[in-house]
Amino acid sequence: MSERFYLYDDSEETKTRFVSFMGENQRFDLAITKTDRHYGKPLVLDIQGGRFAIIGRDDIDEPGYIEHVFSLNEEDAQELREFLAEEVLS
Repeated sequence: MSERFYLYDDSEETKTRFVSFMGENQRFDLAITKTDRHYGKPLVLDIQGGRFAIIGRDDIDEPGYIEHVFSLNEEDAQELREFLAEEVLS
């Protein structure tokens, strides 16, 4: 077996917020991790859906991005988009 080649192997202090809220059609259970990596964009994990993404303001404004990443319909994605814009990226 050849020697493992690491691109990076760092540890960092992070801050994680666990939040759960009810939308019109579904419950959102999220873990939002803030770090200095990824240009300061938070890592948003959908705990129930098993999906995650690094999300910044530009990603929220990208048409269809939230729907695709979190496998949501348009209405549910809009609720998540509004939450992220108000509570996470403000």
